[in-house]
Amino acid sequence: MQRATPLRPVSVNDVREEPLLVLVTGLPGTGKSTMADVAAAELGAPVLGHDWAMSGLRPYPEIQEALDAMGLRGHRGVGWSILWALARSQLRRGLPVVLDGVARAAEVAGTRAVSREEGAPSFVVLTECSDAELHRRRVEGRQRGIPGWYELDWDHVARARGEWEELDDINVVLGATATIAQNAASLRSALSAWRRRDAD
Repeated sequence: MQRATPLRPVSVNDVREEPLLVLVTGLPGTGKSTMADVAAAELGAPVLGHDWAMSGLRPYPEIQEALDAMGLRGHRGVGWSILWALARSQLRRGLPVVLDGVARAAEVAGTRAVSREEGAPSFVVLTECSDAELHRRRVEGRQRGIPGWYELDWDHVARARGEWEELDDINVVLGATATIAQNAASLRSALSAWRRRDAD
């Protein structure tokens, strides 16, 4: 007896020959992970989160000490190295993948480099919140529930706001002053527009 093949919805990635690498970046509390989930659902892709990856190292104090001693090359650098390695694995299997993390200019460039080296296109999304008071409420009200990980407080995020440098190499910007539904629609539209342009 011939076994039937299950049907699945047609997604953005189905009309492309190559897999897509999506990076969703932005400060904590700007809707980054929510939009990463939207992109992943649209593409039928997994989400690889920086904090989720690093949380797996928390039970090992020796590793934490080594990361602390490395400075920025520690927690930030190691986390992105892990994500990029996992992303390469997905792309080489011909599958799309979404990265979710606070990527600054160096990490955006690194992600673009991974996509070029793997012969896959990349798409970078920036989430932001121009309203500081709204941003504070979003940070103070969220609970991500990542096992072994910590929740950032507003003081930490406020300092990051002051130190944040504008990113240039971005495909679409989504503002947290819009609703989740509006941003989700904008992201889906941007992915579709990018797909049509890239196919020409």
